[in-house]
Amino acid sequence: MSQPAVVCSHLSFSWPDDTPVFEDLSFAVGPGRTGLVAPNGSGKTTLLKLIAGELRPRQGSVTVEGTLGHLPQNLPLTKDLTVAQVLGVADVIRAIDAVEAGDVAEEHFTTIGDDWDIEERTRAQLDRLGLGGLALDRVLRTLSGGQIVSLGLAAQLLKRPDVLLLDEPTNNLDLDARHKLYDVLEDFNGCLLLVSHDRVLLDRMERVAELERGELRLYGGDFTAYEEAVRTEREAAEKNVRNAEQELKREKREMQQARERAERRQNNAARNLKNAGLPRIFAGNMKRGAQEAAGRAGQTHATRVGDAQARLDEAGRALRDEQRLTLDLPETVVPAGRTLFHGEHLRIRLGERPVFTDPGVDLTVRGPERIALTGPNGAGKSTLLRLLDGDLTPDSGEIRRADGRIAYLSQRLDLLDPDRGVADNFGTYAPHRPEADRMNLLARFLFRGPRAHLPVRALSGGERLRATLACVLYAEPAPHLLLLDEPTNNLDLVSTAQLESALNAYRGAFVVVSHDERFLRAIGVDRRLRLADGALTEGEAPAGQ
Repeated sequence: MSQPAVVCSHLSFSWPDDTPVFEDLSFAVGPGRTGLVAPNGSGKTTLLKLIAGELRPRQGSVTVEGTLGHLPQNLPLTKDLTVAQVLGVADVIRAIDAVEAGDVAEEHFTTIGDDWDIEERTRAQLDRLGLGGLALDRVLRTLSGGQIVSLGLAAQLLKRPDVLLLDEPTNNLDLDARHKLYDVLEDFNGCLLLVSHDRVLLDRMERVAELERGELRLYGGDFTAYEEAVRTEREAAEKNVRNAEQELKREKREMQQARERAERRQNNAARNLKNAGLPRIFAGNMKRGAQEAAGRAGQTHATRVGDAQARLDEAGRALRDEQRLTLDLPETVVPAGRTLFHGEHLRIRLGERPVFTDPGVDLTVRGPERIALTGPNGAGKSTLLRLLDGDLTPDSGEIRRADGRIAYLSQRLDLLDPDRGVADNFGTYAPHRPEADRMNLLARFLFRGPRAHLPVRALSGGERLRATLACVLYAEPAPHLLLLDEPTNNLDLVSTAQLESALNAYRGAFVVVSHDERFLRAIGVDRRLRLADGALTEGEAPAGQ
């Protein structure tokens, strides 16, 4: 058998409304771990679906060498399925049970094939992904989002694929589940093509494939090496642009100086001819000759200017379109040590289940602390944020909040009216700011011109986050405590960097739920809390992060 690989040749794909996604895209990825990165909306998920055969290209071909496994970003699973059904082993296990009970019908042996050890292999795979205690007859609706993602990966690995496509596999996974996934993927020996914004996972890749402007470029090494290569390219491109700009200015200056010299020579020649008393026809010939020489010199300089402009345009095309937020948020300043929230012995039940163990949770937030709230999936982190915000009321315990606004950004980013434009929403949050001031501020959040009036429902995930941040951070009054629940989920790397810029400009306190350690370091977290088994404890950054 040939080595596992994915080969795309002259691939073109458009949506039904003829919006192009790819045009004549060609590349090949062989054995090893490859991370696929690109801004949201560039077509990463679409490309994986084309490779998996879920979409058909308009032109070109896709070849997959070996057995294919594909874990999509949104698993199309119904909540009434059992674990065994999701894993695709229910029929085999049922056939084995029937044979062991004495039923030797040929159909059972056909179903089993070579999979007599399927239950042992299934248990081993679930164990590796932290799902060892999961009963095979357990129903999907009783599992957390992170458990479902891990279960979906286990189902693909049980196929023993040669080529494995994964789309955002760490979404909704807590830190322990992420590390188990990292270890499993490091042991995978086939061709792995992975879409992710998880920078820790991307740093475990052997190469990075960048999808930009409809082209795919491969960079050897992990994500850190890719960032360094991109930084070097950007610096070289910026230097080329500066040099081209200087060259264009010089050529324009020399053209202007040559034009002025030619005019002076013509004027001097005209005076000299007049004073010399030469015949009119002879003087006219000399004048025309001087004008033609000046014209040729002018054309030469114009050509040089055009060439310099072309070189500048070419250098500009090599620049990456990296838009960064540059913010100053003085109104969010909170004095050091000021108590913004104090809760004692907080207890609450969701349905019949108590979220916190006795005697309840104690929590004090002082400004301008930067707090990371971590813990396993289902531990109650979102519930605790909602208690801080006042969206939920505890069943018992005492809460005191300081004067000042608390802003809560849920995972759903549902603060804004989806049917109104960005500028209209901003006007609701900052009604006393002059309109010109509001538009200038929106421009700093990269909403310029017509984009400032787009309805919120038409925005991408990263754009919706920027719009929400603009409304929250420049609201009247400015928030002194910011609560963020998994803010980087589904954000591309550029949008994540923009969020980091906004939070680094923020002068108040915040509590952020996130499993992204690089993000937490980038935003200067100075205090860590861990919620697990119903108890809230002070924690430290994980070793090796």
